[in-house]
Formats: sequence, C-alpha cells, structure tokens
Amino acid sequence: MAKSKVYTVPNFLSLLRLLGVPVYFALIENERFGFAVGLLFIAGATDYLDGKIARLFNQGSRLGEILDPAVDRLYILAILLSFLQLDLMPVWIVGVIIARDLLLGLLLMMMRRYGLAPFQVTYLGKAATFNLLYAFPLILLTRVEERWVSDLAFVLGWAFSIWGIALYLLTGISYAIAGWRAIVQARASRL
Repeated sequence: MAKSKVYTVPNFLSLLRLLGVPVYFALIENERFGFAVGLLFIAGATDYLDGKIARLFNQGSRLGEILDPAVDRLYILAILLSFLQLDLMPVWIVGVIIARDLLLGLLLMMMRRYGLAPFQVTYLGKAATFNLLYAFPLILLTRVEERWVSDLAFVLGWAFSIWGIALYLLTGISYAIAGWRAIVQARASRL
C-alpha cells in the first residue's frame, strides 16, 4: 500500500463526510430531522465505501488511516451532542462514550510521544462504530411525526445502540490495554 497517496477517492469521500458535520448541526437546529437522518445514512454508506474502495483499488493512504476514524469520532460526537440537546439519550451514556474516546485520545498522544504507531483498528472496532453510526440515526428518527415510524425506530435504534455501545466500550478497553502495553515496552527499551 502506497502510504504517500493523498488524492484518492477514499480520502475524497472522507473529506465529504467531514463537510457533512456542520450540515448535520444546521439540520438539527432547524428541526429537519428526516434530512439529518438521511445525511447520517449517507455518511455511514460513504464510510463503508471508502474502506472498500481503498482495499479494492489499492488506494489506502496514511492520510486515510488517520482521517477516516477521526471523521467517525467527529460524527459520533456531533450526534451525541445533538442527542443531549434533544434529550434523546441519558447524559451518563453520552459521558461514557465520550470518556472512552478521550481516554484513547490521551493514550494515542502518549504513544506518539514514544514514536509508536496508532492503534490497529480491529474488525470488532469497526463493527462497534458501524453499529453506532446506524443505530443513532434510528434514534433520531424517533423525532419524526409519523407515530409508527417513531415507535419502530425507537425499538431498533436502542437495540442497535445497546449492542454498539457494548462493543464500543469493549474495543475501547482492548485498544487501551494494547496501547498501554506498547508504552510500557517502549519505556523499558529506553532504560
């Protein structure tokens, strides 16, 4: 894989997803929940596509390895903040998810200080993010006026959310253990 590639289709798709974050906030602010859900589904689909295209056409890049998960985290944060604003999710759940990402972010900074590579994203980690990025739009769909859609979205959204949050926390623990072990080994080799 050529790590120096920047101008690739997957990176372009990640950039488009990034540009969707302020659009999402504008849609929420204007109570255009159906459009916000549509934007989130498109973001989820392009997240899936950029990875497939990168592997299929050998368009993986160092920028993509950093940008793609960063945009995923940004979407999750944006959604969680909007959920707090709309009172769609308990504060403690939002806090646990954000704490997981903050902890891993701090660990990444420590790893970088020791010249260590970032976490290798696992299949389970991708599955966790995938679940959340598809569960959260369903929870947002509970704000639409059509009652049967709202009720169905509530059940499906929370089913996927519970599974996704559990996987998200489990993979967070796994990444943290791997990162900490790498830091301890790097420290020991410097002594």
